[in-house]
Amino acid sequence: MDRKYVMTALGYGLVGLLMGIFMAHSKNHTQVVTHTHIMLVGLVVSFIYAVCYKLWLPATPSKLATMQFYTHQFGAFVMLISLFLLFGGFAPESVMGPILGISTLSVLISMLLMKILFIKSKPKD
Repeated sequence: MDRKYVMTALGYGLVGLLMGIFMAHSKNHTQVVTHTHIMLVGLVVSFIYAVCYKLWLPATPSKLATMQFYTHQFGAFVMLISLFLLFGGFAPESVMGPILGISTLSVLISMLLMKILFIKSKPKD
């Protein structure tokens, strides 16, 4: 699971950096919120989860670990696309607001599942 998280973290990092480079070059910073969320939720949180799996959680993924991974990926991806559409002016807040709420809830649930995985795990002493 740690490798899956590193791969997705690096993917989000590349997208976030490319967006940042584009904004700097174009001098159009309307997507700064999207860029920030890609870098934080996509890169940083995913990488922290990778470290958690590598250092503390069992190597063989459980159903709960698989659910935690896909819940985070769903939430992060939907959040980032929704923010892009909202701040790019492609969709109104009345449409994107509820979708962003669902994606945020998904990211929150994935963090709660990570906490449960930690509570259930045995220390690797």
